[in-house]
Amino acid sequence: MRKIWVITAIILITVSECVPALAVSSVPYHTYNYDYWGYIYYTPAAYIPAGNVSGTGAGSGPFNNPQDIFVADDRRIYVADTGNNRIVVLNERMKLERIIDSFENSGKTDAFNAPHGIFVTSDNKLYIADTNNFRIVVLNEDGTLNRIISNPTSEVLPEDFVFAPLKVVTDYAERVYVVAKNMFQGIMAFDENGNFTGFIGTIKVTISTYEKIWRRFSTKKQREKQIQFIPTEFTGLDIDDDGFVYATNIDADGKQSVRKLNPKGQDVIKKSTRNVTGEIPLSGDMYWRLSGDYSGASRIVDVVYRGSGIYSILDFTRGRIFTYDDEGNLLYIFGGRGSQEGTFKNPVAIEADGDRILVLDSYRGEIMTFVETRYGNLINEAVKLRYDGDEASAVELWKQVLELDSNYELAYVGIGKSYLAAGENKKAMEYFRLGMDREYYSIAYKRYRDDILEDNLGYIFTGIVVLVLARFVFSLVRKIKAANGRKRAVT
Repeated sequence: MRKIWVITAIILITVSECVPALAVSSVPYHTYNYDYWGYIYYTPAAYIPAGNVSGTGAGSGPFNNPQDIFVADDRRIYVADTGNNRIVVLNERMKLERIIDSFENSGKTDAFNAPHGIFVTSDNKLYIADTNNFRIVVLNEDGTLNRIISNPTSEVLPEDFVFAPLKVVTDYAERVYVVAKNMFQGIMAFDENGNFTGFIGTIKVTISTYEKIWRRFSTKKQREKQIQFIPTEFTGLDIDDDGFVYATNIDADGKQSVRKLNPKGQDVIKKSTRNVTGEIPLSGDMYWRLSGDYSGASRIVDVVYRGSGIYSILDFTRGRIFTYDDEGNLLYIFGGRGSQEGTFKNPVAIEADGDRILVLDSYRGEIMTFVETRYGNLINEAVKLRYDGDEASAVELWKQVLELDSNYELAYVGIGKSYLAAGENKKAMEYFRLGMDREYYSIAYKRYRDDILEDNLGYIFTGIVVLVLARFVFSLVRKIKAANGRKRAVT
C-alpha cells in the first residue's frame, strides 16, 4: 500500500512540473504552443478573462445575434447588433453612448436591415455593411449620410449577382474593400467614389494530376457528382495604417487561413520556416489530424491587426485565438469553447483595445474581454522591440520569458539574434540551437568559422611558410646528396 502512495505522489509531482499552474488552474481553457517538431507543450497563460459585457449591462438592451465589433482610434466601441438592425456605440468603459438605427436619406428616414459589418475611419466616418439592404452605408460622425455604395456593375460580375456585403474596411485613400455573401472570386474593391474596380486576394484552387485525368475521362453523370473546385470564401477583414489588408478565409486543409494583401492585391504575408516540415501553417491549430481531433481544421472567421507586425486570428471551431508576429511565428494561444466565463459559444469577431482583446459572441450576445498577463506582456513587448530593430533591448525581456517558460523557442532565437548582431557568434550558435532555428544557426556558424580563420590567419600563414621552406630545404639537401653520390661513383 505504501508503494502505491509513493508511486502516486511521484506521478502527481511529475505532472505538476510538466504543466505550468497558470496554464491549467487560473483560466478555463488550455494554453499551449507548438515546438519545432510539431508537438504541443503547455505554457503559462498569455491572456486571462477580464469579464463579459452584454447589451443589457452596457445600457442598450440585449444584443440580438451581433456579428461585428470595432474599436475606433478614440477608443469608442462599435457593435453591429445585427438582429436588432442597429449600430450600438459604447465608450471605452463599455457604457452606452448612443444607438444608430436610422438616418436621413433624401429627406426621408432610412433604417438598417441586418447590418453585419462595421468600420470606423480615423476621422470617425462609419462604414456599415447593411447586408439585407444590399448596400454599404457611409455616415459622418454626427450620423448624417455621407454616401451609399450599392449595385456594383462590371463585366466580371455575374448577371444574377446580388450585392450583400458582410464585412467592410477602408484605407487612407478612402478605397473600400468588401467581403460579400456568396462571392468566391475574392474581396471586392471600390475606389474613393464608390465605383467597383475589381477583386483582390483571389485564392487559386489547385487540382491534382489525378483529379484532372479523372475529370477528363469521366462521364457527365460522374462529373456532376464530383467536387466543384471553386475559390475559397473570405470571412473577415482588417487593415493597417499602411493600407495592407489582412483577410481571413476558410481553408479545409489547415494550411493558410490569413493573408496580408498589398494595394495591388498580392499576398505578401510571411511564413516562418522554424518548423520540421518547412513552414508553420498560418491557420490556427497545427497537425489536428495527427492529434486525433476529428472536428477538422480551424475555421478562422476574423482577424485583428494589433500593430508592430502582430496580428491575432479567431477560430470558430474550437473558440481559440492564435497570435502571430510579422515573420509568421506563432506567439501564443488562448481561449476555448464552453459555458464558463472566458469561453465562447459562437465567437464571430475579434478586436484589440490597446493591450486588451475583445471577442464578440453572437450566441451569448456578449463582448468577452481578455487582458494580458506578465507572460503575455513580456512576449508582446519583446516582439515590438524586435520589430523596431532593437534586438539588444529585447534580450532582457526574452530572458524573463524563459524564466516563466523554458520551452519558448522564439525567446532563444531572439537572444541569439542579439548576440549575432553584437558579433558574439559562438553564443549566438548556442541560442539558435536551443531555439531550433537552423537558418540562423548556419549564419552564426559561418561567421564563427570566419572569426576563427581571421584570428588564426597569422599562425596559418606562418605554418604554410615554414612548410614551404622545409620542403625547399629538404629538396635542396636531396639534390646535394644526389650530386655527391654521382661524383663518388665517377671517381
